[in-house]
Amino acid sequence: MDGPLVFAHRGASYDLPEHTLAAYLRALDEGADGLECDVRLTRDGHLVCVHDRRLNRTSNGRGLVSARTLAELEQLDFGSWHPGGTPADGDEVLDDSHTRLLTLERLLEAVLAAGRSVRLLVETKHPSRYAGDVERKLVDLLRRYDLAEPRPGAAVRVTVMSFSALAVRRMRALAPTLPTVLLLEVLPRWLRLGRLPFGAGIAGPGIALVRARPTLVPALRAAGNQVYVWTVNEPADLDLVLAAGVDGVITDRPAQTLARLGR
Repeated sequence: MDGPLVFAHRGASYDLPEHTLAAYLRALDEGADGLECDVRLTRDGHLVCVHDRRLNRTSNGRGLVSARTLAELEQLDFGSWHPGGTPADGDEVLDDSHTRLLTLERLLEAVLAAGRSVRLLVETKHPSRYAGDVERKLVDLLRRYDLAEPRPGAAVRVTVMSFSALAVRRMRALAPTLPTVLLLEVLPRWLRLGRLPFGAGIAGPGIALVRARPTLVPALRAAGNQVYVWTVNEPADLDLVLAAGVDGVITDRPAQTLARLGR
């Protein structure tokens, strides 16, 4: 494979509503190496793929995701806010994969049915009223699908990410062999020499941080860490991270990124 892994950020989310099944299936069709999703717990303990803690931006609901049951969330429209969640013309009818709430379980089933190698990045969102239950429920679900331990030759491989160093350490305790990414929006003092805290094996800096700190990626790689950068959508930013030799590019535009890589 030429170049870094290409991960579809919340699916092909530039073209279709983020975190919908349609967006993820589009990314798989486009040839993305992997998919990225955020997970939160519902009031009745289900992992759902929603980025914001509140429902307002990406649905026709209001309030906290964590305060609703799965059944309540499934009554909401999670796609019509986005141009890709509404028909392009009056004759077209979109199925509910463009607007329905996506559970992590349903996403796992779609990835396993893809019939090819897929990397899945799962970000646990914190702070959360459910604290460590998010990671515990995640590991329980992954075990049900035999994905809690990387297996040689397995088509689907899961990596868990978080901005919370505590959540990353918790994942290491619950599933010691699963790869983990510590996401970074700012540069912590302890990271200046490229060393990651215990539990984290991969660094996940944002593109703004990479732009502001040009020595960061070389330092992380020199210390033996892999580097996945988010969210890389602009050509100049893609050129920057490719020149830095990153291992993974997380993008809303997987098709555009793959085309730039000649794949």
